[in-house]
Amino acid sequence: MKHRGKKNPWLFIPTQYFAEGVPFVIVNQLSTAMYKSLQASNVFIGFTSILYLPWSLKLFWGPLVDAYATKRKWTLYMQLLIALCFVVITFTAKMNSFFFVSLFIFTIIAFLSATHDIATDGFYLNALDKKDFAFFTGIRSTFYRLSMIAAGGVLVKLAGDIGAKSGSIVNGWSTAFGISAALFFILYLYHAIILPYPETDHAVKTERQKIPYGPIFKAYFHQEKIGIILTFILLYRFGEGMLLKMAIPFLLDKKDLGGLGFSVSEMGIMYGTLGAVSLIIGGILGGWLIKKYGLKKMIWAMALSMNLPNLLFLYLAYAQPHIIWNLDFSFLNKILGINSSLIYNVNPLVQLCLIIEQFGYGIGFTSFMVYLLYVSKGEYKTSHFAISTGLMAVGMMIPGFLSGIVQQMVGYFWLFSISLLLGIPGMIPIFFLPFDND
Repeated sequence: MKHRGKKNPWLFIPTQYFAEGVPFVIVNQLSTAMYKSLQASNVFIGFTSILYLPWSLKLFWGPLVDAYATKRKWTLYMQLLIALCFVVITFTAKMNSFFFVSLFIFTIIAFLSATHDIATDGFYLNALDKKDFAFFTGIRSTFYRLSMIAAGGVLVKLAGDIGAKSGSIVNGWSTAFGISAALFFILYLYHAIILPYPETDHAVKTERQKIPYGPIFKAYFHQEKIGIILTFILLYRFGEGMLLKMAIPFLLDKKDLGGLGFSVSEMGIMYGTLGAVSLIIGGILGGWLIKKYGLKKMIWAMALSMNLPNLLFLYLAYAQPHIIWNLDFSFLNKILGINSSLIYNVNPLVQLCLIIEQFGYGIGFTSFMVYLLYVSKGEYKTSHFAISTGLMAVGMMIPGFLSGIVQQMVGYFWLFSISLLLGIPGMIPIFFLPFDND
């Protein structure tokens, strides 16, 4: 008999949202590092921005997740299928057609992950009492962000280290995906045992009940100043979208190609780990600033904090600074009980620039997401937020798709110059956005 008693949310909320973040980061960030290390062109890497599409379109099948089966079942099935997809990538890494196969599998994972997002968020609303919502909103956000460090930092560094030791980076990526598969099998088994069966978690479809697509879209697109709102949503991250897809290739490309020449392992630490930590801290500070001073007062300054640090990438592309510090952490061998080299080469100037850029991005992105929540109102506010985030993904996908072509045509310096200019149109609508007096 199924146990339907209430369970402590600490048992499943952290692991669910960690599981939600990992595939998104793997598909949209780790894959970029992998393709670049396998000598893919920047044009190809830019084209992989199309993988954002499922997160743009998920609002269309979100109601179907509500209509058929429970959120618990959807969550478990998606985790199992994602694990199987990682297995396929693990065992096809050495195939000649790996680029095509992996891109196809990443596309499947993207659709599964987007569906998993819908189910996980729906389960969250059903499994928790209202008094727990506020507290565990912070917890789920924290563990989602920790998944960024795990997938975009730790896994990337591990792949780089194994690739360097074995003499083949393919071995490193195969191992990384094998670990990802094992992780998702474990998460599936754990959640199959631990997830509760909320009484409100059930399929809502009936023969008479239709999914209210018309009223949802009509209510959203009849908001005050909807043209300004849509312009803001689509353009706000245009500059960042142009830069973001080429940031990892820039760090990995050799200096004679205009890059900085870091290894996969070094990039995993500098950008995927320390950069991600500064992104998280920036997001926390952004939330505190909005709470203290209000979104209307802070949104312009926070938009600047997101776009101005792009100047640092411009500087790095121009100067290509070569300052190396050797950091020896061998003293940790005794503490950790391992016998391994813990000497890391770090470029302090590049690392500082990455930390500042990611910190500013965290602040600016927070204000953007809060405004998307602000314009999600009324009876269909959940669906309206899905529409807004879908449009946001389109605003990232288009410049990312073009970024590789632009980089090949003009180089990294002018690419980052263009990304800086593309940040301006997204800030202009801020002057005209509707805000309540409160």
